[in-house]
Amino acid sequence: MASFGNAFSSSIGKKLIMGITGLFLILFLIVHCFINSLIFLNDGGLVFNLGANFMATNWLIRGSEVILMLGLIVHAVQGLRLTFQNQAARPVKYAVNNGSANSKWYSRSMGLLGTLLLIFLIVHLSNFWIVSRFTGIPTEDINGRENLYAVMQQAFQNIWLVVLYELAMVSLCYHLLHGFASAFQTLGWNHRKYSPLIKGFGVWYSIIISLLFAAMPVAFYTGLIK
Repeated sequence: MASFGNAFSSSIGKKLIMGITGLFLILFLIVHCFINSLIFLNDGGLVFNLGANFMATNWLIRGSEVILMLGLIVHAVQGLRLTFQNQAARPVKYAVNNGSANSKWYSRSMGLLGTLLLIFLIVHLSNFWIVSRFTGIPTEDINGRENLYAVMQQAFQNIWLVVLYELAMVSLCYHLLHGFASAFQTLGWNHRKYSPLIKGFGVWYSIIISLLFAAMPVAFYTGLIK
């Protein structure tokens, strides 16, 4: 049992946990982005509220949220631990550091990007998830469902919140550009034939997901959707 614990506390074990939780969060982003993208139907949020209501009341989804929260916490904690561990392993900077010759800048900045995303998540969850799951939404749409759409519409009239979301989505894009392919590689799911396909799909995934999320606050703020 001790050897099992030591395996997951080692550098490789930490990266393995990062890979597993990262893939789980990647799958979650697909579902979350699909539900949120329903706002672009521009129907006053009726279909979006239907989807949001399903997510809020389905017992399987609610149970998955517990796993998701644990995954987010573990992913964040392990990411910070790896960052501090890497810094401690190199307490003195090289006199000449040409890191760009071996890796992209965002690959070397995952700790910073992850921290920015963690700050964003705290704001995001307090504005929407806590309201939806715990404090309750005071308004209903014409179908009698909780009007989370109206909550989003009101929140994104705040320009500073919109700016925060846009910066966070830039961070998310870069975070995913490194994390997507890295997760597969860490888990050993790499092959000379398939790795380029995974990497290419990861690039498109990162860009499309981030752009869709970034477009939502702007669409509300500019009145493109009502």
